Amino acid sequence: MKGPAMRSFALSRTLRSAPPRLSLPRRIWHALMLARTRRALARLDDHLLADIGLSREDAEAEARRPLWDAPSHWQD
Repeated sequence: MKGPAMRSFALSRTLRSAPPRLSLPRRIWHALMLARTRRALARLDDHLLADIGLSREDAEAEARRPLWDAPSHWQD
């Protein structure tokens, strides 16, 4: 398959595999859940943090991160 047909196939395949953009309400919801998760992480006991491979300093640093510093897959 060469020429315009190949380009059309490649473009449609790329568009199908691209993640959809999140709506504004969904982005707000994700930001609130991120804040909630970070607060919960900061409240874990040291032995629970050790179970997941984090130190108290790691957990506190994560809890201090701003809301807009979200995982890249949420920013699409």
